[in-house]
Amino acid sequence: MINETNIDIKRQRFDKALRIDASFDAVRRDIITCGKKCSFYFIDGLTKDEVMLRIMDLFMKLKELDLSSVSDLKAFYDTYIPYVEVEGAKDGNAVVTGVLSGMTAMIVDGIPGAVLIDCRTYPVRGIEEPENDKVLRGARVGFVETLVFNAALIRRHIRDARLSMKIKTVGTSSKTDVVLCYLDGVADKKLLSRIEQKIDSIKVPSLSLGSESLAECLIKTGWYNPFPKIRYTERPDAAAASIMEGSIIVLCDNSPSAMILPTCIFDFLQETDDYYFPPLTGTYLRFVRCFVFFLTMFLSPLWYLLITHPEYIPEWLGFITVESESALPIIVQLFLLEFAVDGLKLAALNTPSVLAGSFSIIGGLILGDFAVKVGWFVPETILYTAFVSIANFAQPSYELGYAFKFMRLILLALTALFAASGFIFGVLLSLVLIASNKTVDGQRHYLYPLFPFNARALSRLILRRKLK
Repeated sequence: MINETNIDIKRQRFDKALRIDASFDAVRRDIITCGKKCSFYFIDGLTKDEVMLRIMDLFMKLKELDLSSVSDLKAFYDTYIPYVEVEGAKDGNAVVTGVLSGMTAMIVDGIPGAVLIDCRTYPVRGIEEPENDKVLRGARVGFVETLVFNAALIRRHIRDARLSMKIKTVGTSSKTDVVLCYLDGVADKKLLSRIEQKIDSIKVPSLSLGSESLAECLIKTGWYNPFPKIRYTERPDAAAASIMEGSIIVLCDNSPSAMILPTCIFDFLQETDDYYFPPLTGTYLRFVRCFVFFLTMFLSPLWYLLITHPEYIPEWLGFITVESESALPIIVQLFLLEFAVDGLKLAALNTPSVLAGSFSIIGGLILGDFAVKVGWFVPETILYTAFVSIANFAQPSYELGYAFKFMRLILLALTALFAASGFIFGVLLSLVLIASNKTVDGQRHYLYPLFPFNARALSRLILRRKLK
């Protein structure tokens, strides 16, 4: 507690705590007003210069600073600091944390404690449309890395006093701000309480990777289950719609994505674009997306099963057989192509944006064409792998895409080893992994609303309903 009124003692304490001499951007600015010593502590680059200039100008122009007329810290800043966001603090650690997060602390000789002036500003990029969550119609706006801006974007969509935003701090070193956004009276109170308890119980030095680090702290399940436990969105309209439906949105500072809780497997069937088209068009797009995406898991394993056991192939599917010869077995080709596609993705990711598109196209065409000409691969394996790779982007969740990829590889391996029995076992294994996956609260089933069955909720996920 800072009950000391002598400013020299307080300066020594804050100079040491903020390491003023060791950090060039930790600044202490001293002024004298009406014969009284005052000091401002702030981080250069996180403070609005124009606001601080006006506040300091006001104090330096004061003709009288009568401390006898103010009985406590609150009375002081109510009388002398005409700014919107001001609060008093007598806890030294709270003052240091506030300054490190961008606030400005003011101490005055003769007044116990410190005044925290929230005139912080953060470097931020424009709120342009997110790259991996685009829509054909609708708002061209996305979340940014600044928590306050993200909260304001949600507020712009929901002008309801019931919209609540609880702030938490996670990380003993980073002290990262985490906000729970929900609609009071609509969100499940028990779920909210469980999520709050989980966040409060997190004991880590920092959330180095933002939302992903927070997600790993909230859900501790086996590494072997690749299916995503949390759905992310970078769109304020999608986050606002989820809040209105009763979900809880978790915003993490320094992260441009919002976590939607709880998340079930069927939630990934939806996409924002479905709701910017009429119900019939939206439903059609949803069916096409689901059909194409589920093909990514079963197409190549099923094709491999049929060509290795021609007796299973009906006459009308006779064209899928492989007639040309190759140096490598078909199963080896499929695995090599799966790894090659990820290799091209990584290469494109680290290629300058000007060259990324042409690099990917040229690399894929040249490698594929020459691999067929020299006899390494057959054209069919490249065709099916190319379809699967493109179809993975039918939905925006990278986590779900890679979960299906891992299941596809397991299906291929089991089919190669045990034929039809292995294929069936692989499908059952995938269902078991989906059914045994955990949601963030551990209460709602990952297969909801299929289990427990809720016909109304399931129909809303499958069909794009008309707004009532």
